[in-house]
Amino acid sequence: MLYYLMKKQAVILAAGKGVRMLHLTAETPKPLIVINNKPFLYYLLENLKSAGYEKLLIVVGHKKEKLFDFIKNNGFDFEIEFVNQEQQLGTGHAVKLVHNFVSGNFVVINGDNLYSPKDLAAVNLEDNYNYIFALEHEHPERFGVLKTENDFLIEIEEKPKKPSSNLINAGLYKFTPEIFDALDHIKKSERGEYELPSAISLLADQKKFKVQKLKNYFVDLGVFDDVPSVEKFVKENFQN
Repeated sequence: MLYYLMKKQAVILAAGKGVRMLHLTAETPKPLIVINNKPFLYYLLENLKSAGYEKLLIVVGHKKEKLFDFIKNNGFDFEIEFVNQEQQLGTGHAVKLVHNFVSGNFVVINGDNLYSPKDLAAVNLEDNYNYIFALEHEHPERFGVLKTENDFLIEIEEKPKKPSSNLINAGLYKFTPEIFDALDHIKKSERGEYELPSAISLLADQKKFKVQKLKNYFVDLGVFDDVPSVEKFVKENFQN
């Protein structure tokens, strides 16, 4: 069986309104927030290129025309397709929309997160398991906290007030096509969205989901207070 794809493919989730940063995102998609004179997405795409990715699917919604223009005007060397999420119905809904655009295993990335080329290159693992990538964080209550057992995922606790551990979901996934069947079986959450962690939990119950730790860095552009630290990191690690 062939595990690797002819083209190394990733899905970037970039459709949200960035409600925790509305003064910056009212007229701009969150991944295009300017960090050290370049949109945040620029740094993610540079790392994906360094990691050998060839095909990108970008799920767009809020102010999508600005994402179209950014890609068009910057000449990135990828095969890129845009998938429109007309209604903001959650991350699970966003991933489900790419069903007809991917073949075999694929990687999913949140558009407001940044990972090293080494970690991005290591995501496409040669097996039939799904993976969630994690790291230890000093403020796990801001994220999804992972419960594990012998490298298998047991449960994701979403932003718990009292985290059971400091191991958090880093928003980076490797999926097999099984994720689409799981997405077909989830219901809307209390906030009216189809949540990706709900589908992940179904596969975790079947012992089909493993956890691996990132070996390098994870940069989260989550809230406005993150901007200074993100700018500092980019200044120290990227040449403009």
